[in-house]
Amino acid sequence: MSGGAMRILILGGTGEASALARALADRDDCAVTLSLAGRTAAPKPEPVPTRIGGFGGAEGLAAYLRRENIDRLIDATHPFAATISGNAAAAAVTVGVPLLAIRRPAWSRASGDLWTEVGSMEEAVAALGREPRRVFLTIGRQEAGAFATAPQHAYLARSVEPLESVLPVPHLTAIETRGPFDAAAEAALMRAAGTEILVSKNSGGAATYGKIAAARSLAIPVVMVRRPEKPDVPSVPNAEGALRWLRTRDHAGPATLREV
Repeated sequence: MSGGAMRILILGGTGEASALARALADRDDCAVTLSLAGRTAAPKPEPVPTRIGGFGGAEGLAAYLRRENIDRLIDATHPFAATISGNAAAAAVTVGVPLLAIRRPAWSRASGDLWTEVGSMEEAVAALGREPRRVFLTIGRQEAGAFATAPQHAYLARSVEPLESVLPVPHLTAIETRGPFDAAAEAALMRAAGTEILVSKNSGGAATYGKIAAARSLAIPVVMVRRPEKPDVPSVPNAEGALRWLRTRDHAGPATLREV
């Protein structure tokens, strides 16, 4: 470790990453860098040094870990960010840096949920059917373009970034906003829009679960996209678990982080 401080790289973009960064920000026994992919033009400011952009695959990430003398790597990326998670696992093995993933639990089907589970965005498009429907699209910007192949539907689409350019359909109402979203507000939005079906990734967590609860209360069917496979690495469900992992002797060695 450099100068007695544990050098930690957090691969972020989630609430869990932000919570961990906040918990470590003022500590003098660690030096934290938060890395964001750069898909959001104006990310929320964080209390630790933040880098924006990719690394250049697993080899580029491995080179960064060596160059910056990173002691611990934490993958706190989105459940659907399969590529960076794969790169993190490969780079950690290459360099010999301990890796932990923060993986929030997926949502489970509850009584009253009308889910059709699919494995890809292409399958989600097909699940909407050929007849025009009023669709509430809540998958973000990156993969919204898949629905351009079904322009017969009327889309209410929500994302942090503008998506009109990636979803060129004749009937689009775009909402640019950031969660969390509560169930009552989501139900009101769906009623006002006349929503007939909801499309969602199974992201898990509380911040966006309101739409799932709202759809259940309104008996609106949901096309739920399953999570991609991720590497088999040590994982915890939240930032608190990551803090415990950082304190363990097996990982942190003699200069462990002090108890929080």
